[in-house]
Amino acid sequence: MYIPASFRESRIETLRGLMRAHPFATLVVGTASGLTANHVPFELAADTLLHGHVARGNELAQLDGAEALLVFQGPQGYISPNWYPSKHETGREVPTWNYAVVHVHGRLRVIDDAAWLRRLLESLTDRHEADQPRPWSLSEAPADHIEKMLPAIVGLEVVIERIEGKFKLSQNHPVRNRAGVIAGLRRRDGDGDRELAELMEQQEVSAP
Repeated sequence: MYIPASFRESRIETLRGLMRAHPFATLVVGTASGLTANHVPFELAADTLLHGHVARGNELAQLDGAEALLVFQGPQGYISPNWYPSKHETGREVPTWNYAVVHVHGRLRVIDDAAWLRRLLESLTDRHEADQPRPWSLSEAPADHIEKMLPAIVGLEVVIERIEGKFKLSQNHPVRNRAGVIAGLRRRDGDGDRELAELMEQQEVSAP
């Protein structure tokens, strides 16, 4: 991934935070017939481990040991030059796109173990149901239904070998332009705009 120095994010807890907040990853793996991309929610099970699962019929189930790239996409959005105070003074600004992404490189391990899969499903369900008024749990489904479904999936584990982050958040602009972008995102308030503005504000606070 091309990462200009001003956009490089190397703080590991910041990268893990994005992965936890946006667990639905694009998983790219090379096959004999070329690259294949799948979209899979992953859980950061440990500092260097990612866990997920797919249908047994998915080609990933046959790619144990394959080199893998996972892309975790954070908030993103179009940035209008009208939001820059400098544009109104010089006109020398153009549109751009702000975003945050994390790329994880590792090797795929396919896990065909019912007990392991059950633990993963329980963990995933507990996490993603936590904000519901009445969280659903795996135990609510009939036992025979779960037993019937488990053989239809396989687990995926990726050991993180390399991780890189790109947080393109107007760091190449002066403070007043960044403030203008944050204000513009909040006024527009489209899908993801508020989260992108909040991430920019966090970067301002945590910048060295």
